Amino acid sequence: MPTNRRDFIRTSAGALAAMAIVPDLALGRSLRLDAMPVGLIGAGRQGRVLMGEIQKIPGATIAAVCDPVESRLAAGLRRAPGAQGFADHRALLERDDIQAVFIATPTHLHRAIAEAALAAGKHVYCEAPIAHTIDDAKAIVRAARSSSKVFMPGLEGRSNPVYQLARTFFRSEAVRDLASMRAQQHEKISWRTPVSNPADERALNWRLDNAVTIGLPGEWGTHQFDVFHWYTDRRPLRVRGVGSIRLHDDGRTLPDSVACLVEYEGGRTLSYEATLANSYEGRYEVLYGTNAAIKLAWSHGWMFKEADAPTQGWEVYANRQQFHNDEGITLIADATQLASQGKLQEGVGLPHPSAYYAVEDFLGACAGGEAPPVTAADALRATALGIAAHRAVLEGVTIDITDEMLTA
Repeated sequence: MPTNRRDFIRTSAGALAAMAIVPDLALGRSLRLDAMPVGLIGAGRQGRVLMGEIQKIPGATIAAVCDPVESRLAAGLRRAPGAQGFADHRALLERDDIQAVFIATPTHLHRAIAEAALAAGKHVYCEAPIAHTIDDAKAIVRAARSSSKVFMPGLEGRSNPVYQLARTFFRSEAVRDLASMRAQQHEKISWRTPVSNPADERALNWRLDNAVTIGLPGEWGTHQFDVFHWYTDRRPLRVRGVGSIRLHDDGRTLPDSVACLVEYEGGRTLSYEATLANSYEGRYEVLYGTNAAIKLAWSHGWMFKEADAPTQGWEVYANRQQFHNDEGITLIADATQLASQGKLQEGVGLPHPSAYYAVEDFLGACAGGEAPPVTAADALRATALGIAAHRAVLEGVTIDITDEMLTA
């Protein structure tokens, strides 16, 4: 929604006022494609998420599904009627009619598949983090750079309409000078997949395999690190971390709870924590400025204005919402019309998961629209920080983020 239809309202307590950041989705693109057959490589949890979002795009057809694990391939094919199944990605890439592929395999397998797909003349959407080593991430950047096809990493924040709108506020006087940053991802799950066939143990539980995993800071943190990089354009300088097993004492050596501190140019810091032991408050990012703080939670966003910040003078569309001990104002796109229809609360939040908007951006770019909102070089920076943060947690040391790590 245009920023001239926004305002900040002081609460009666006079401490903080909050507004929800809700874009006017009626102004967004509704993508419709000519027939576009696509392939999915990796039919695990994230692959199935992508399948659901691809199938919402008119004209996009999942023509092929690939997974070396027979049970996952069968599950994927059940979700994509008429698709051809493959156990080897190289056979899928031989199909000339497939224009684009989505790579949702375990992270350590991304490089070989991405390079092969680009070499085969396919557009490529590669889940993030893009690799489990910095060398592999750099190789993917080089392959993407040398190809004429679209390459888009799955860093969904940059496609998210709430995040796009909030960024315009962040880069205005509404937030002003950045003081600090904080993020977390809390989800009470085990990361262990039940295995009926012992031969599939390593393939299915790769995230617990110390030979290939980059842990919570890599697999989860990379996505959130990219949000801060996109908003601030600041270079990470170093990261330190700690971690331990707080719940899942099942023989794993990978920490199920971590905390990291990232130092950026200009003296700003990002405090990041993640856990598999508790779900309280889920996943979010906060940027604290001298005029306001922005809190982003993927489907929702809020701005909390400081009491001494100047009035911006934007038009108000609001209802009240409680934020812990502070009563704030929730601003909703088209609130007047929604209120008249008794649907005010339905105006809060996005109608689709953030993955949908990333898929839409990618397929739109493949069809000849605008360039994708995130590049392989962006993914290298976020992935490199995720890898370094995981190493800092395991070793209990500070890791410097060098220019060599960030340059392909």
